[in-house]
Amino acid sequence: MLNINASVGIYTLGCKVNQYESEAIAEEFSRQGFDILSPTEICDVYVINTCTVTAESDRKARQFIRRAISRNPAAYILVTGCLAQTSPEALSAMAGVHAVVGNSEKLSVVTEAIRILRNEHPASQASVRVTPIEDASFESMRITTFDRTRAYVKIEDGCENHCTYCIIPSARGRVRSKEPEAVLAEVTELTKNGCREVVLTGIETASYGKDLAGVDLADLLERIDQIEGIGRVRLGSLDPSLIRPAFVNRITSLSSLAPHFHLSLQSGSNRILARMKRKYNREMALSAIRLLRDAIPGVQFTTDVIVGFPGETEEDFQDTVSFVQEARFLTVHIFPYSKRKGTLAASMEEQLSTEVKRRRLHELEEVAARIRQELLENVARRSPIVEVLFESYEKGYAYGHTADFLEVAVPSSVPLHGEMAPVRLERSDGVVCFGQLQENPHDI
Repeated sequence: MLNINASVGIYTLGCKVNQYESEAIAEEFSRQGFDILSPTEICDVYVINTCTVTAESDRKARQFIRRAISRNPAAYILVTGCLAQTSPEALSAMAGVHAVVGNSEKLSVVTEAIRILRNEHPASQASVRVTPIEDASFESMRITTFDRTRAYVKIEDGCENHCTYCIIPSARGRVRSKEPEAVLAEVTELTKNGCREVVLTGIETASYGKDLAGVDLADLLERIDQIEGIGRVRLGSLDPSLIRPAFVNRITSLSSLAPHFHLSLQSGSNRILARMKRKYNREMALSAIRLLRDAIPGVQFTTDVIVGFPGETEEDFQDTVSFVQEARFLTVHIFPYSKRKGTLAASMEEQLSTEVKRRRLHELEEVAARIRQELLENVARRSPIVEVLFESYEKGYAYGHTADFLEVAVPSSVPLHGEMAPVRLERSDGVVCFGQLQENPHDI
């Protein structure tokens, strides 16, 4: 550990992979002697870990940079992440930015911060440490602690799908997988440190092992399932094309795998899926859901949907509505299509108006809300006893999630953060299930 008398706050925008990487960066700063503070506090150094999935993401990144400068004009500002990878010149030209670090070696933001603090680099000139992402290897990083109930573990980076609406392959590069032994060591340590739930995540989680010899996602899950004391294992967003009989047959015997899958759907229209250049069609996605439902009783699904993609007709949109109704997702994250400079979709004809996109967004939100209400009411009506992992506390209620990702609230006089306890479900308000603790973990 170096003798560093400085504090650092880290702003994180974007996906679960960015969250994991920020935690790994924070641990490296801590090892080098920095005090880790909230980015809302006055810090000597601020790191902004950016996202660039939409133009709005870019705007927020610049807003966070300006916010950090405003909070402490004397602070050193370092920018990393996807926007740093794709637009290093624009970021380094911003007044107040001292260093820009790309996605291939994010941990080097720590080195850059130390160099600046030691006057080894002129603070008046922003350093740029961004190399071509196409040649990048998997950056070795790990976490040993976690602030929340669950821990995200990055097992894969990069994406080779080149969907027409997405800029991420330009920011993240080709598929690179973390060696299984490194994943196992990280998950084992987190489990020993009290982690009750691990979420395996990546830019394209379903592609794990594509670049490794004789290893795929099912192999990794089987090995993690053997870790002593392992709690729940949850998967990040999956491409529906992964869900095939051979994969499903292998995972159904795993005791640790949570019966909840987030499938990256985007549309229920075959025509729009083809325009998006997705690897599946409507029928394949529905088949994947049926396969899992037949194999895993009580499994729940969540998804992402884009409405108002260029050229989406009313018939295409109704195909998405009917898909959502048939699939019966627990949660649907709905996004109006947003032009992303540098993508094929941005130059497509038949761009839809904001009014049409907003109307379709609201219509699909209403459909999704009705389905969620029906699902939760059906579960609560059976009054089952379920295991809940508690995560937060507000106004006399402890909140947590079941293995199949139902949100549950119970009356409690104390927070139950990090505790797992049986709960008998009694009712639902359409969003959350309410119940009563059958055993208070504080009394055991």
